[in-house]
Amino acid sequence: MNVDKYFITIEQKEPFVKAFLHEENRNERVLKEIKEMEKRFPNPKNRPPLFCVPIGIKDIINIDGFETKCGSNLPVELFKGKEASFVTKLKEAGAVIMGKTVTTEFAYFEPGPTRNPHNYNHTPGGSSSGSAAAVAAGMVPLTFGTQTIGSIIRPAAFCGVVGFKPSFNRIAKDGVIPFSVSADHIGIFSQTIEMSELAASVLCKKWNKNIDFKKENLTIGVVTGSYIEQAGTEMIGFYNSKIEEYRQQGHKIVEIDLFGDIEKISQTHKKMNAAEFAEVHEEWFENYESLYRPKTKELILDGKKITIGELSEARLCRKKLRNKIEKIKAENNIDVWISPATLGEAPEGIATGSPLMNLPWTYSGLPVITIPGGKSKNNLPLALQYSGAFYEDEELLNICKLFYK
Repeated sequence: MNVDKYFITIEQKEPFVKAFLHEENRNERVLKEIKEMEKRFPNPKNRPPLFCVPIGIKDIINIDGFETKCGSNLPVELFKGKEASFVTKLKEAGAVIMGKTVTTEFAYFEPGPTRNPHNYNHTPGGSSSGSAAAVAAGMVPLTFGTQTIGSIIRPAAFCGVVGFKPSFNRIAKDGVIPFSVSADHIGIFSQTIEMSELAASVLCKKWNKNIDFKKENLTIGVVTGSYIEQAGTEMIGFYNSKIEEYRQQGHKIVEIDLFGDIEKISQTHKKMNAAEFAEVHEEWFENYESLYRPKTKELILDGKKITIGELSEARLCRKKLRNKIEKIKAENNIDVWISPATLGEAPEGIATGSPLMNLPWTYSGLPVITIPGGKSKNNLPLALQYSGAFYEDEELLNICKLFYK
């Protein structure tokens, strides 16, 4: 792995993209770690799968030797803890930490300074802003973030990279400052599906490396109805053009109004998130309320109003929605679901954009991949999201190789 090219790219682009937290002597540290890795594994035949691959990690995740700031003004001592086990796994697989990547405040809507590498006047999305932008700018080939509503799939779409959100709890979440324990997912950003697959094979529980999906003509579940109507005109046009392209390629298209009750799904998911967020921040908020930014503070106050009964019902409805989707998928022999990854192109400014298209897939805990596939009239990336069956992440990745060009 030629790390020098990444150093050069960071030097050239980081002042404008602002994907990483500042670190003095970053290059010296990384080079030292690479030399240590080369000493540990001198024989190329015995090297681990991510040998000397430089990676970025979202700054709500604990890493030994790094502070965790969570994009906030609260004292960093509050977030100290044991290194996330998935980070330890990455290190054991040979990866080298290039640095912490920028997050919105506590992975919610208050943005950090990161810009979209395709146009610095536009958002990279959030909350995993820095992780998506760092890969899109070529600063590192692989980064990691979290998704509680749309924080992997949306920024990956806005930045034109592959984003993979595995099934719920497929990657361990210890060592991560929680947002909503019932909705938080660890996710992966990369330039290729193969790189995401490699990282997933290292991190995901009970990964099956022998899955090889060979079917060429698929049955594609195309989501319709009020859920899709949330998207903008340009995105709907892009979505319809991709559906027709897949139809012409010989795939069977099955149109289904899967989320006819999308408003109820959205409200229930948001209630669950707010209540659990308020629980996480209860003591911190009591002591440091003045340090929280407005949108984060509003979420905590909203979460305090939600009853235990409402929270229990919201948690229960996750499984109900997943079962509904899985039942419809089986009844129609659907291989993969497709839907827009975002409402449209990355908005101008640094506000993170809407996660509405991602929400039901996150709430149900199903695996999802962003695949970039077009450009808007403003020459910004457009993407679809591809969703599979629960804990069948391996099959979804293999299916999506047919679509990624």
